Amino acid sequence: MLPPRVFLFDVDGTLVTAHGAGRRALGVALEKTFGATGPLETYDFRGKTDPRIVGDLMLAAGVPEAEVRARLSACLAAYVEALAEAVGDGRRVEVMPGVADLVRALGERAEAVVGLLTGNIEAGARVKLATTGLLPHFRVGAYGSDDPDRTRLPAIAAARVERLTGRPVGFEQMVIIGDTPLDVDCARACGATAVAVATGQHPLAELRACAPDLIFPDFSDVATVRARLLA
Repeated sequence: MLPPRVFLFDVDGTLVTAHGAGRRALGVALEKTFGATGPLETYDFRGKTDPRIVGDLMLAAGVPEAEVRARLSACLAAYVEALAEAVGDGRRVEVMPGVADLVRALGERAEAVVGLLTGNIEAGARVKLATTGLLPHFRVGAYGSDDPDRTRLPAIAAARVERLTGRPVGFEQMVIIGDTPLDVDCARACGATAVAVATGQHPLAELRACAPDLIFPDFSDVATVRARLLA
């Protein structure tokens, strides 16, 4: 039996864009929970986990760290509620070029496990993907709700793949796919294959400077992307 090959996708900017719905929903949740939003409009969300974003924004707003920790769960619950309202019937959520066919094609491989590795909390990721038809293809996930430090998520994903398949998974069997330098850093930190795609807010040249193992402008050429990921 072939060892599992694990393909872990980021959500925002890689699989889909919700066109700012996440930022708006978090603003609603922060105001409701803490009475402040901090520097919401200028803060760089890209590649960061949801708990880290809340912490950074509220510390910048002068909220004591102990209070941030105490109210984090309530804030994230309010965020999911506001996000579901913002996403609505899903018309604001756009699937990136080639993504649906690529995820499906990888999942057809007997040795492949396709999953998520994202800074989104699990409930938030599910809201964003609920109307896209993509969720059934992701057999495992590691989320910002598992750990606020993105570099710890590959180990969580590996443990879940092992429980799913009954076979141990080394980081060298993992491919981490994302649209930010922090996704590349996450792969580098554990020794996984780093794949960058320029469908988010970082241009191709900026991602290339991070020296990922593979880089694509987008996934529209599904056959080529699939072949290179499996090579």
